[in-house]
Amino acid sequence: MNEDNLEKQILEIIDKNPTIQKELYESLNALEKSEKAQIRKILNKLLSEGKIIKDSQNQYRKLDENMAVGTIEFTKSGNMAFVQCSDGSEIAVKVENSGISLHKDLVLVEIIGKWRDLKEGRVVRILKRELKYVVGEFVRKGIFGFVIPIDAKINTDFYVAPEGIGKAKNGQIVKAKITKYQSPTKKPEVEIVDVLGDKDDPSIDLPIVIFKHGLPEPGYFPPKVLQEAKELPKKLSENEINGRKDFRKETIFTIDGDTAKDFDDAVGIKKLDNGNYLLGVHIADVSHYVKSNSALDREAYKRGTSVYLIDTVIPMLPFELSNWICSLVEGEDRLTMSLLMEIDPYGNLVNSKIYNGVIRSAKRLTYRKVNELLSDNCSEEVKKEIEFLKPELEMMRELMELLSEKRKERGSIIDIESNEVHFEFDEKGYVKDIIPVERGLSEKMIEEFMVLANETVASYFDVQGLPFIYRIHENPDPDVLLQLRNYLDMLGINVKFPQNIHPKVLQEILEKTKNHPLSKNIQMMLVRSMKRALYSEENVGHFGLASSSYTHFTSPIRRYPDLVVHRLLKEFIKYKGTLSKKEIKKYSEMLPEIAKNSSEMERVADQAEWDLIDMKKVEYISRHIGEVFWVYITGVTRFGLFVEIPQKMISGLIHISELSDDYYIYDERDNTLKGERTGNVYRIGDKLQAKVVRADKIGTEVDFIPYTEDDFEKLKREHPHAKIKVNKKNKKKRKKS
Repeated sequence: MNEDNLEKQILEIIDKNPTIQKELYESLNALEKSEKAQIRKILNKLLSEGKIIKDSQNQYRKLDENMAVGTIEFTKSGNMAFVQCSDGSEIAVKVENSGISLHKDLVLVEIIGKWRDLKEGRVVRILKRELKYVVGEFVRKGIFGFVIPIDAKINTDFYVAPEGIGKAKNGQIVKAKITKYQSPTKKPEVEIVDVLGDKDDPSIDLPIVIFKHGLPEPGYFPPKVLQEAKELPKKLSENEINGRKDFRKETIFTIDGDTAKDFDDAVGIKKLDNGNYLLGVHIADVSHYVKSNSALDREAYKRGTSVYLIDTVIPMLPFELSNWICSLVEGEDRLTMSLLMEIDPYGNLVNSKIYNGVIRSAKRLTYRKVNELLSDNCSEEVKKEIEFLKPELEMMRELMELLSEKRKERGSIIDIESNEVHFEFDEKGYVKDIIPVERGLSEKMIEEFMVLANETVASYFDVQGLPFIYRIHENPDPDVLLQLRNYLDMLGINVKFPQNIHPKVLQEILEKTKNHPLSKNIQMMLVRSMKRALYSEENVGHFGLASSSYTHFTSPIRRYPDLVVHRLLKEFIKYKGTLSKKEIKKYSEMLPEIAKNSSEMERVADQAEWDLIDMKKVEYISRHIGEVFWVYITGVTRFGLFVEIPQKMISGLIHISELSDDYYIYDERDNTLKGERTGNVYRIGDKLQAKVVRADKIGTEVDFIPYTEDDFEKLKREHPHAKIKVNKKNKKKRKKS
């Protein structure tokens, strides 16, 4: 029975009357086990897509117009939740209307009104419980106890009966299995299945994040996946190379970080007789090894992306592929998807062609060494190792500057400095120091080339309207842009915001504020003002890059969408610049689900990476309790001041109760706290000294109190070894006020 037709018939039957499963079998004359299994599969699919619901009488029925199905996600504050529907829409749910739902449950909601620009709903039924385990702190209460979840989005604690405690001790971090979900009158129950350790032990941070986000254990793959990986060849055969464009005699090399082990992109460059540049971007041909619907492919789809947790990688593919046969290792023949792009001296792309290729990387370069070679202070050691590539690297620098200028002309805002930091650890595993990471010349160079490659590949499919997976970035939300404008106004930065926002406006903000002490925070606000970049089968362009069509093609070792793009490119090459009717139909059906899953898994990976970084930042500052730092005010609220130590990118709160020199009133109009008696004003952008008084690594919270010169002698007594610095200029200013 054709699945599409069967789905249509099932929907028609349910549309007429609510129906139980047995009645569906009879209506569709399904007698065989296989036919019934097919019907059940479609019913489950329709339920998960929110197209139908199953009521308390086990009847399948269509949704009323005022009903919706989606995954509920609570905010960290605990007072709001948002239901993500399968069609991409969002419904706001106040916590009092969330019933007994938990974070990530599949729920049925009734639309009851509007909340800001969203529909507002009330949870009327929990369709599927997603949370199976919880990670949290075990708190003993006599013979029983509770697990308080680490994830603030899980808005309840969990009861542990005496027999479910095991070897857990009070205050330890545990993993617990949910045995009973909450009811209107009882808390949910768990049994402890694993003790991760004491909460101050740095070794438990990684497992906490892995368990919290449901990630695979590092190094683990199912046996079938590992078996397929082990069966792959360790060397290329002549048969595999035949029919490919041979680039092995070309000067091609990789540029990556010092610790990288999976090299999925290589570059080469030359000048043509007409004065144009010929840039080659060669990407590992992962699709040659990972066949559609193989065990490797199914696992890669499920993971969606590799996850980078400081110095630990949870790869999308086993190491046999990611670190060897797919990796563009120096001196080894490797299969590639090779894109050649001809660029004129003005930075315009004038021609391009994609090939199934084979390369042999001449050198494994690092960003650090390339930056040093292209600087005025290059060591003899680096010169000796890579100076033979200096002509190509100088030419790449020229081209990078042309492309960068061209991008800026159209308003692209790629030049946002990352908030990436490097952690230095001591011999016991504690964070010893935090060093901000700055992008150098070579990082910007590779980024420019990869952006151009991704745009070029996307354009092949976009101009013909062929099915494709795009990387999209929608226009910013006007309400959030208003918050950005207000933030800039508070800092005294005047920027005109036209009614129809263009990336050039945001680019202007970056230019105006690049030397501002709060430039990192301004960039963060700017990023928050924009919607999250996603994968989609529909092309709506990429706002941030000011690009009409964009994709991810350059990292198939670590991103599933890139692997799918490679498969599409192989068909595109095979059919000489188009796709067959069969492939058009197949990919039109497949891509929406691939895009949705890839976006979701990317979001999980990002959150896990941010969580571990935040925990390590708090761990660092927890070893500096009592010390005084210069901080900038990054936010003002009724309950206090959000501040940041800029050199370490560590954020925290000065609670309003700690502003004890006066009674402070929040002025909503200009977003300030004003002293009623003294007239002192705290506003965004102010610089002050603050003492660290509390750091909660598990909850990722840091508390500060304001520091004044009057505290100096007291601090010296309480913390004789603390690094206390007093700025005399600051003293004079305070005395004047």
